[in-house]
Parts: sequence; structure tokens; C-alpha cells
Amino acid sequence: MNVRIFAPAKINLTLKVAPPRADGLHPLQSVVAFADVGDVVEAEAAEALSLRVHGPFADRIGAGEDNLVLRAARLLAEQAGRPAQAALTLEKNLPVASGVGGGSADAAAALRALNDLWRLDWSNAQLAEVGARLGADVPVFFTCGAGAYMTGIGEICTAAPLPALPVVLINPLKPLATPDVYRAFDKMKLGAALVHDGAPSWRNAEDALADMRTLGNDLEPAARALLPEIGDILAACAASAQVRHAALSGSGATVFAVTADLDAAKSLERDLAKRHPGWWVRQAMLGA
Repeated sequence: MNVRIFAPAKINLTLKVAPPRADGLHPLQSVVAFADVGDVVEAEAAEALSLRVHGPFADRIGAGEDNLVLRAARLLAEQAGRPAQAALTLEKNLPVASGVGGGSADAAAALRALNDLWRLDWSNAQLAEVGARLGADVPVFFTCGAGAYMTGIGEICTAAPLPALPVVLINPLKPLATPDVYRAFDKMKLGAALVHDGAPSWRNAEDALADMRTLGNDLEPAARALLPEIGDILAACAASAQVRHAALSGSGATVFAVTADLDAAKSLERDLAKRHPGWWVRQAMLGA
């Protein structure tokens, strides 16, 4: 039996971040959308636990014991009271440390794949509970919708209906560690108390764009201070008539650029890839 699970990129369409709590963690509110580009995790029956990594960004991560896919497998086996036996394969298509939740998506996909392979029949809520022990970003991948609204430190998630949004994802192919961005955020004394309005209700793309422009991403100034190339990407997007809105996703350094339609997204992808061959540029659909 072979189980293959897609691990989508997670794009923060909005991100409000408060100052740190007493434990150093930051409360947040974020509307996220799942893209049709991402990694892939496969699981096959085996007598022992192993992981093989391939794909465009395989050389940026290891297959060692600290890999989130292996950690997810060991934790699920422990919680299920069974041996951790599976041959796992990770196709790494997303840039590493890029603000699109790649590692968390991989961990969630591994939990899903092994839930099927081992015939555990655990619910999404049970898998999300296991995932929360691996990272605050993991549970959102079990909300089972086009998007989600994240609160708490990211671990409280509810499904959020979203309009389909054609986008182009752009990354300068320079990793940006989330802890570094939050340290810069705190040093710059950014963040404010959150207004608890609940998940926004977006009837169409115009509603979504209006809120995205108003709410923005509170981590962007800190991320740009650490990696000026983010500013270069945003400037390139601002200069394009095809871009309706562009902003940073998560802690960066991936920028998403919303276009009017899929043809415009494909055209923008071609243009940016030609002008900036050192960038990772991918057309995608969100909320579809």
C-alpha cells in the first residue's frame, strides 16, 4: 500500500501580531489560504522507519532525526501505541524557511499519510492535537477548507471560506528564520493589542483585497530589515500593472502577488522569472 498526500503552501493573507506574552510567545490573528503548489509526502509499509528526500529543495534540508516528517511519524506511533514502521518519501518543492509553512505542511501530510497507512482512522481533530505538539502551525492543515482563521499563537484554527485568488509566489531564495524575525519585531517594539472581531467574511475578491490592504502583515517591517531583498520583490510587484495587491506571507521571505485572473498570473510569472532569474517564482491559485 502506498499513500500519497499533498502538502500545500500556506499563505498568510493577513497577519496581526501582538507583543509577546509572559512566556515569550506572540498572540496573533491571521487569515490563511492554501495554495495548489506544495510538497508531497508518500508512505509505504516497511519493517523500520526511514525517510528519503528529493525534489528541487532537497539539498536545503536533511533527512535526519530532527526532520519534522520523521518527528511526526514517531509521535503518531507513540500516541497510537504501535511501532513506527514506514518508508517515507518527501518531495521538497517549496523553498525552506520561506514563510509558507512548508515544514508544518510536511508534518501534517505525514500524519495524514500514516493515519491511512496504519489504518488508525483518527479524526482531523485528533491528528491536529498531535500536530500541535510538533508546532503551532501544524493544526491549521487539518481545518479541511480553502482557508482558515488562526488565533492564539496559531494553534486555534477555524475553517474560513475564501474566494479563489490567482497569485504569483515570489521568494529571493534566501532563508529567513522565523525566530530571527520575531526577535527583530520585539526589538523594534512593533505589535499592538489584538481586536477580537473574529474571522472576516469575504463574499468576493474585492472584500478580500480590501481587508488585506487594511490589515497587512505586522511582521513585514522586521522581515524587510533583516532581508532587504523583500523590498526589491515588493517594488517589482508594485511596478507591474498586473498586480492588484502584494504582501509578505508569514515571517517571509515569500511574497504573494494577487492578479486579476489566471492569465495575468501566468504572464507575471513569466515576466518576473525572466527579469529575476535568481528568484523562485510560481503561479498558483489560492482558495480554490
